[in-house]
Amino acid sequence: MEREDYFFDTEEEVRQDKVFVLIIYDISRNKKRLQLAKLLQGYGFRIQKSAFEAVITKAKYRELLDKLPAFASEEDSIRVYKIIGRGQVLSFGKTVEENAEDIIVI
Repeated sequence: MEREDYFFDTEEEVRQDKVFVLIIYDISRNKKRLQLAKLLQGYGFRIQKSAFEAVITKAKYRELLDKLPAFASEEDSIRVYKIIGRGQVLSFGKTVEENAEDIIVI
């Protein structure tokens, strides 16, 4: 079994007005869950079915936090982890490839 092991250091990114966030969710209704996933794809990339990672500006982070309550209800759960400092991610099994698309603005 292959193990993915990578480090990140948000201290440098914090000085550049960036934060590393992990968003996990459990949404009961399919339509609302798909809408949330589509929203989160605009901020980061999916690492598991109900989990996204993102390195975004503090302004984008606040914007995201303002949008998330619309997707939560009594039976739903959304958790956002803002990770600051040096961290390590250990991943076992299937590796996740970030789907970075090149965007050209003319």
